[in-house]
Amino acid sequence: MLDHVLAVAAALASAVFLAIGIVVRQRATLDVPADQGVSARMVATLLRRPLWWAGTGSAVTGYLFQAVALAFGSLLLVAPLLVSALLFALPLSARLAGRRVSRTEWMWALVLTLALAAFVGLARASQGDYQGAERSAAVAAAVALLIALGAVPLAIRLAGSRRALLLGTTVGMLFGVVAVLTKSVMHTVTTGNVSSLLTSPVGYMLAVVGVVATLLQQSAFHAGALQASVPAMLVLEPVVAVLLGQVIFGEYLTANPPTAVVLGITLAAMAAATIALGRDEGAYEEALEATRTKPANGPAAERTAL
Repeated sequence: MLDHVLAVAAALASAVFLAIGIVVRQRATLDVPADQGVSARMVATLLRRPLWWAGTGSAVTGYLFQAVALAFGSLLLVAPLLVSALLFALPLSARLAGRRVSRTEWMWALVLTLALAAFVGLARASQGDYQGAERSAAVAAAVALLIALGAVPLAIRLAGSRRALLLGTTVGMLFGVVAVLTKSVMHTVTTGNVSSLLTSPVGYMLAVVGVVATLLQQSAFHAGALQASVPAMLVLEPVVAVLLGQVIFGEYLTANPPTAVVLGITLAAMAAATIALGRDEGAYEEALEATRTKPANGPAAERTAL
């Protein structure tokens, strides 16, 4: 029971810092030229910005809390709770943009809150078999990286919402894999076999996938149309993590048929609320971006500055 409480508390703390990181890093890219998307030039530009470093620091802190949560809980419990990041991003983004949260947004926020509360109260996930699963986790990471590398050339040819959706989907997949690799690493750490990480491919794959996912996430923010990228990221990450947790580690939810039905409805409500809130958040970000570019540079700049 204590492990359950600690996992939930750490997952919610992770969501808070991830939300801050999302909002701050979105704003760090608002005036980066459109032709710098998915490029080393964009990275070099952001590296010179304190605002981006602040957002990245918050995101890293969120990841560390996620690692703590996975040390005490399964992927099936922790991963879905991370979508609560939108609950914290919503008021923060509204305050920074000088606007009020709408009634519709509060309604969806209430739906997400109630669904999360029901999930935490009902979900009882079994621990999987993590010993000896490192190779399978590394193979899954390698496949995800190949898919991501194949998506980058296509994303470069696209623009606007299509690029944002493709990158957001890719990022969600990669962060789902990051959660799986993190669970494997934290199991190794908590069982006292830290030295074995030096000879295991999991730790190295975690570093590579994490860096690639972060860079592509920043490119997705820069692409605009955040109502396409943010929901794709936040919904796909737990889906990938949960599926891989079942396939690779053998995790499963222990529930009788009525509880399983309620959990299914709860997860569907969480996904619907996440998509709705993500689209609203993206729409406001697009409006904020338009107001920043239009007065200073006129219609021509609106077509080129993101």
